[in-house]
Amino acid sequence: TYPFFWEDLMYYLKLRRYRKTLQAGMKQGITTYLDCFLHRARTNPNKPFIIFENQTLTYQDVDYRSNQFANAFRAEGSLTKGDIVAQLMCNEPDFICVWLGLCKVGCEVAFLNVNVKTKSLLHCVQSCGARTLVVGASVQLLEEVLPDLKKDNMAVWVVDHTSPSDGVNTLLDKVERMSGETLSELPKVDIMSNFLFIFTSGTTLSKAARVGHLKAIASMAFFTMCGAKSDDIIYITLPLYHMSASLLGIGGCIHLATCVLKKKFSASQFWKECVQHKVTVVQYIGELCRYLVNHPVPEERIHRVRLAAGSGLRSDVWKEFARRFGRIKIREGYGLTEASIGFLNYTDEVGPIGRASYFNKLFMPFELLRYDPHTYEPVRTASGRCKRAQIGEAGILVAPLTTMNQFLGYAGNKVQSEKKLVRDVFKDGDIYFNTGDLLLHDHR
Repeated sequence: TYPFFWEDLMYYLKLRRYRKTLQAGMKQGITTYLDCFLHRARTNPNKPFIIFENQTLTYQDVDYRSNQFANAFRAEGSLTKGDIVAQLMCNEPDFICVWLGLCKVGCEVAFLNVNVKTKSLLHCVQSCGARTLVVGASVQLLEEVLPDLKKDNMAVWVVDHTSPSDGVNTLLDKVERMSGETLSELPKVDIMSNFLFIFTSGTTLSKAARVGHLKAIASMAFFTMCGAKSDDIIYITLPLYHMSASLLGIGGCIHLATCVLKKKFSASQFWKECVQHKVTVVQYIGELCRYLVNHPVPEERIHRVRLAAGSGLRSDVWKEFARRFGRIKIREGYGLTEASIGFLNYTDEVGPIGRASYFNKLFMPFELLRYDPHTYEPVRTASGRCKRAQIGEAGILVAPLTTMNQFLGYAGNKVQSEKKLVRDVFKDGDIYFNTGDLLLHDHR
């Protein structure tokens, strides 16, 4: 029996259509995340892009302001193509405008977690190789790390009119003097090169994962694959310094829709704001949904939300979420910052993180390997080859490195980068990315 044959086939055809659209766009010069945004700003300049508190910014507004930031970074910060810039900001429209402005200069941006402590923050800034730090006005950590940043000759800019300390440059006063007209020339980008750095949690200190341009533009398909449309209004409460919100969330909106951006998740305000802004799609992580089912509010049944997309949703919370909040399609997925392997549960079955069908393996190959329960390393045969896990048996998820599944490694950490690779898996010379995650593939 093959209960989801038609769902699997339709999803595969959807993936193929998206790839063809991507390839057609590349022939027209739309090869990067920034290109996609600029294309949207040209074709739909007056469409609302970001709704934040009492502000509504169109695609044209964000393009104009990001041009101002780009010109300020060039003129006042002397930034050029290839420079690495760390960005430490909370959720706000200027997070996106600063980021796109830096992209227009040709910089590689490193997103920093605003909740990390002093030692970890310094480690993050130093490990990614940044020489410039852009800080949001609402970030409180700056004074604690400023002496160490000065020792490293770090240029520090605050997105404000006033400086909190000597040695911190103000940015908004410079930005407001800059032209917001279209930049005459944007730097040319190799699609196989690094786009940005996103920090992944580790057992000790965070690692700066390199995210390539190809992965970034592929990530923008997430909401499309989940079933979102161009007239949707998408509510994003997750922090933009994580891949889920920035690449999948904002990226998906650039492809499609309008984003209602929240500074910080609030269970008490979640459904109120969904009603207020006529939200139709929400993005989640598992814990967010747990907070929602534990927090009853009167608006939880009068909203227009039809789709919830994300990851990490446990079955018990999933069932309660569906029972409490009405007919909302849930699209649970799995993905990684470092590599392009991913799954999506496009059926209505509660629990699975995705489908492992024949069609999906054609598009995105992967394997589940038997492992040693003590070392969590793949088990090898006498000839040195790895062994596939059987159906119903947990195995380590690995994926072959290909053009579409890059692994650019961790900045300044060759040892950890090499640890993520499994070599000579099924034949001499093959290389697989080791996710380190145990998955189980059942008979369906």
